[in-house]
Amino acid sequence: MIVVNTDYISGKELEMLGLVKGSTIQTKNIGRDITQGFKTLVGGELGAYTQMMNDARDLASQRMEEEAIRLGADAVVNVRFATSAIMQGAAEVMAYGTAVKFK
Repeated sequence: MIVVNTDYISGKELEMLGLVKGSTIQTKNIGRDITQGFKTLVGGELGAYTQMMNDARDLASQRMEEEAIRLGADAVVNVRFATSAIMQGAAEVMAYGTAVKFK
């Protein structure tokens, strides 16, 4: 599956199949949340949250690709990510794009 953030793929004529998306809501356990809270006192990267968001983007992307496969797509173009805070320490990540088939 080809996944790109452009609205075209060089050398390919595309037939649009429709919007595909995948999302997940991720959170860290309370222990991790407390230790990351202490990190704000000294500064620096919140590694546990960085990993959480990387995992969330990967899962959302996987779910988007699975939806595209169910539509018979060869690729997903114009891919974007959106995030939103659901509650303290929890975030939703959504990946979305346009499923296309090569002509």
